[in-house]
Amino acid sequence: MPNDTITPHPSHSPRAYQIKVAGRLSETWAEWFDGLTITHTDQDETLLTGRVVDQAALQGLLKKIRDLGLPLLSVNPVEPNPSDEGGTAHEPSPKE
Repeated sequence: MPNDTITPHPSHSPRAYQIKVAGRLSETWAEWFDGLTITHTDQDETLLTGRVVDQAALQGLLKKIRDLGLPLLSVNPVEPNPSDEGGTAHEPSPKE
């Protein structure tokens, strides 16, 4: 076994994500999804957006989606909105 130490990757720190699922999830589920912001698209999809403390928390959110039987469409890191102290994030523009 190598004697090297493991340097954590920067992705292990809190970061904002946007998770897209098929269907419309009511905003009343926000607390169950650790306070993520719930919004809907014109294509009957739901976006869960906000800060996730670490990869374990992200995996927990994905398990909740699985347990609800929601089809997972995408999981993307997004840049936090600096004008919002709540830690929500904005969707990247096509140029980003």
